[in-house]
Amino acid sequence: MPHTFLRAALPPLACVTLAFGWLAAGAAQAQNFPITAQQRATADQVAHAGVALTDLRPDAPQRYTIQSGDTLWSISGLFLTSPWRWPELWGINQADIRNPHLIYPGQTLYLDTANGRARLSTQANSDGGIPTVRLSPRTRMEGVVDNALPTVQNHLIEPFLSEGIVVDDQTMNQAPRIVAAQDGRVFLTRGDRAYVRSSSGDLTDDPTQKQKAYRIFRDTKPLKDPVTGEVLGFEAPYLGRALLSRSEGTQTSAPSAVDAPSEVIPATFDIVDVKEEIRVGDRLLPEPPRQLVNYAPHAPAKPVDARIVSIYGTGVVNAAQNQVVIINKGSLDGLENGHVLAILQSGARMVDKTDQALTNIKLPDERNGLLMVFRTFDKLSYGLVLDIVSGVKVGDRLVNPR
Repeated sequence: MPHTFLRAALPPLACVTLAFGWLAAGAAQAQNFPITAQQRATADQVAHAGVALTDLRPDAPQRYTIQSGDTLWSISGLFLTSPWRWPELWGINQADIRNPHLIYPGQTLYLDTANGRARLSTQANSDGGIPTVRLSPRTRMEGVVDNALPTVQNHLIEPFLSEGIVVDDQTMNQAPRIVAAQDGRVFLTRGDRAYVRSSSGDLTDDPTQKQKAYRIFRDTKPLKDPVTGEVLGFEAPYLGRALLSRSEGTQTSAPSAVDAPSEVIPATFDIVDVKEEIRVGDRLLPEPPRQLVNYAPHAPAKPVDARIVSIYGTGVVNAAQNQVVIINKGSLDGLENGHVLAILQSGARMVDKTDQALTNIKLPDERNGLLMVFRTFDKLSYGLVLDIVSGVKVGDRLVNPR
């Protein structure tokens, strides 16, 4: 049975976003998104107005056949100068395209620019025109089909939804740690056994329940704000995954002796997945339940002025397209999943040699690309570089797109 969800037929504007990209597998329970009077008014306005022709790319195609590997973002980029506004383009003809997340490779999209407004459809009239449909907001029940087009390339960010983690130093210091490996091995890989101790003694296995899963991390590295120098959090590199096989405990070293000292028996874990080498001293944290993550790329409603703190990956200096970075703003600053930010390249500082006074000048910052926030923490967020002109580096500025 296909997963189902309630989708309000409302094209988003500003912070109104009710179009979703599903990024995780698993059964989805029906969700009801209430529609406010303001949202109804916004939807009605867009449904009647459409998208202005000035928002279209000069080379926008009149028709486009969806290819395998396309995403809603990439297709919208063919038509719109601001692809983060794609819900408006899809939303204004929802009688034909009821859900932009349910379009598939092989379908042909037609662009209608009649009456000075832009609309998309999957059908053309016999005279080559596109039927214009006027529509009132309503709610529909629709299935989420696995081969429908995703918003972005899901495989680029799915590992960071389940693997990446930003924690405080105390959390990691108190996390259970690997103290030994089977047969005295130095490095552990898939299929090996690891012996783990916790500071609280709560690593207990219940044979009647499903095995508890844990993620394995290396010692954290501080993430500092490039402007203020404040430590905003600690990034823990993900190494792999393990299942608790046997509980930790204690036993008496010599049961027959009086006042014999007790011995600690570490918990036993089986390594089931490895991304990087695992060794003694690495830490474990319980694996959180897998969740359905929904978002729609959109511009922040409030001004944002952020910086890139770190580029994910060992020894990486510059980030390219489709790479992940960490920025110095999070949920406490109002960032949310789907926020699109413009990446600015800092203008060079130089001496004006045409001036006899040799004045020091700084060239203006230039837009270098776009980034989408896909996972937020309190003071930090993960972002995916959507498109780029030249390499992105730590310290680069992020602002609202225009």
